[in-house]
Amino acid sequence: MRLGVIAGMGSDWRESVEKVRIAEDLGYELVTNGESWQASVLPWLTLVAANTSKIQIGPSILNCYSRSPAVMAQEFAALEEISDGRMIYGLGSSGNLVIEGYHGIPFDRPLRRMREYVEIFRILMSGERLNYDGEIYQLDRGFRIDFKRQRETIPVYIAAITPKSIAQTGELADGIFPIHWPQEAFGTLRDELAVASTAAGRPANSVTIAPFTNIYVLDGDDDEAKWRAARQPLFHYINRMGSFYWQMLSRQGFEAEVGASREAWADRNQDGAFEALSEGMVRSIQVVGPLDSVREQLQQRSDQGADLQMVQMPQGSPTEAGAFLQQLLS
Repeated sequence: MRLGVIAGMGSDWRESVEKVRIAEDLGYELVTNGESWQASVLPWLTLVAANTSKIQIGPSILNCYSRSPAVMAQEFAALEEISDGRMIYGLGSSGNLVIEGYHGIPFDRPLRRMREYVEIFRILMSGERLNYDGEIYQLDRGFRIDFKRQRETIPVYIAAITPKSIAQTGELADGIFPIHWPQEAFGTLRDELAVASTAAGRPANSVTIAPFTNIYVLDGDDDEAKWRAARQPLFHYINRMGSFYWQMLSRQGFEAEVGASREAWADRNQDGAFEALSEGMVRSIQVVGPLDSVREQLQQRSDQGADLQMVQMPQGSPTEAGAFLQQLLS
């Protein structure tokens, strides 16, 4: 069973760095954090790179619209040097609400843009001169980035949830960041990625599945509130995050729950929108239970195809966070 952590800068970046160091010492493989309309994640990743020595580091999701692929190659050229070659590049398309409503950029042809973005990024990181004739980008001046390369390539992880984006990820990427993915569907996801990888002439197991994995430990202390907390992300993504997520969950077998939740939310019945999300649905997507059960569920998800599960960095002091992270491994 392989684990990573999702860890942000928090209210005290020094304490947050110490938590990441503890996770690194415990054997957690990857630390990530994303951004949507919050503060930039890149300064935080720079701090992590400068204060760790083994753990892999990367953004979980940077969108492929608001920064050019050349800008991201420049950023990663610096991060690769600082980290001694421990970066991964995690990106996604985001959605029209953020891309158009926050960045003011048309949300146009996200799949095509993702493909060209990854190809241009890889050209620049390899040291080749940039000459690229795409549908979106036409670049013919032969620019290149000079920096101290630690390796030939940087792994690219893509946040993909639609059938077409999963197929393209299998063709192009080194990893995938699924979110709110039912544990029963990891095998199907592995098969879909393998088909696309082999069709592109790559090995079937080219893509690491690294799902975001929410954990809720039940210990008899207001467990009802913890169950509500476990439903909260699903409620939010189904009802307040555009169409991608509720459509994905409907395809995964939860059409009834999704439909009932959206209907209740449309009627301004928030309690009904929560209650529509069945216990079975929540258990399929989240990790909920006593600590021993949590460890068993993480192992089960690993056995089902979750290669590298990304868990949230625990709250509390570094000592408290470290104790919990250790318990997940025991």
